[in-house]
Amino acid sequence: MKNGIQYRQLATEELCRELFAGFIRRQNVTKCRRYENGCWIIKEAPFVDDWTEADYQVLVTCLQNTIRTNGFVYAAFCNGILKGFTSVESTLFGGENRYLDLSSIHVSEDMRGMGIGKILFAAAAEWAKQKGAGKLYISSHSAVETQAFYHAMGCVEAKEYNREHVEREPYDCQLEYIL
Repeated sequence: MKNGIQYRQLATEELCRELFAGFIRRQNVTKCRRYENGCWIIKEAPFVDDWTEADYQVLVTCLQNTIRTNGFVYAAFCNGILKGFTSVESTLFGGENRYLDLSSIHVSEDMRGMGIGKILFAAAAEWAKQKGAGKLYISSHSAVETQAFYHAMGCVEAKEYNREHVEREPYDCQLEYIL
């Protein structure tokens, strides 16, 4: 337990919509990074990013699948309420770069800025390293605040892009973190 927050791995049977009842995904985005004319720029792109009920159902299914396929799902709880989580997939890819996919990392809006994301990221990186990865691969939201988090963690633009991620989310930033 750190700063009143309990951290632990999740089990498949725990993952259900009710687990996220106290989790606030909401993010007010004002500016995003975009790749235009061969360089990264910051553009005004105001919108509110939040998950629908359908998004939560997809998330639960994806996290259950991550655990079933021997991946890693790790969470932060405050007073027994889920306030952050991360997941890493188990399949290495990327040739000599030996990536493992950091498929998610989120902190509830009411708990951001408290160091929870850093602890979740460190746990994901340690797990990936123990599984033989050389790097974490991150297909990240392009919001300036999100990018600032990853850059503070030491992430840089990925040497190789995962085509599946780019096709699914063309505005995401493709990053890597050397383990």
